[in-house]
Amino acid sequence: MKNAIFHPLDIQSWARGQMFYYFTQMAPTGYSLTAHINVTVMRNTLITHNTKFFPAYLWLVTKMLNKQVEFKVAMKDDVLGYWDSLTPLHATFHDDDKTFSLMWTEYCEDFHEFYERYLNNQELYNDNHGILSQPQQPPPNAYTVSCLPWIEFQHFAVHSYENKPYYFPSIEAGKFIQQGNSVIMPLSITAHHATTDGWHIKCFLDDLQKSMDCPEEWI
Repeated sequence: MKNAIFHPLDIQSWARGQMFYYFTQMAPTGYSLTAHINVTVMRNTLITHNTKFFPAYLWLVTKMLNKQVEFKVAMKDDVLGYWDSLTPLHATFHDDDKTFSLMWTEYCEDFHEFYERYLNNQELYNDNHGILSQPQQPPPNAYTVSCLPWIEFQHFAVHSYENKPYYFPSIEAGKFIQQGNSVIMPLSITAHHATTDGWHIKCFLDDLQKSMDCPEEWI
């Protein structure tokens, strides 16, 4: 497994330099929104292939986020830059005491390789309780992505109560909603306005829906 590479940004020449300064120093702003994604084709195809939905969701969301630099911006040793890729930091639920632990599955371009990594992590660490199920610390390019499979929410927002320079998006899916012959999944994204605008969210959602509509291209 290769380590993620960090690329420094020059805020003076970066196209978003002034926006970044404004939304971090003058008017610190974040936002969240929820879209409804049609998962009918993807869900049916995964069932046919005897493949779990959650790791496929993790991989696909991460793949689409990785297409845009703006989602990968971070601070490293007081240097502003971006990682070449994000890795999903996700929750595993413990049915015995109704708590959850965080684990991560290192992202890779190949879905089948990622899927095997996910299954291996589940086998090794799924029963470990505590905030982290894995013995190591999450990698610095890990972003939060999870699911509330019990709740058909109309909106979900993540609020941080610690003043840290955190610019990765946070993604949360909700319970499937049956609408006629279609299955809809609410998907919430929380982002920092310093790095992402509505346009970036629109491109991400468009790419995600297209890939969910054509699962045979990647499964």
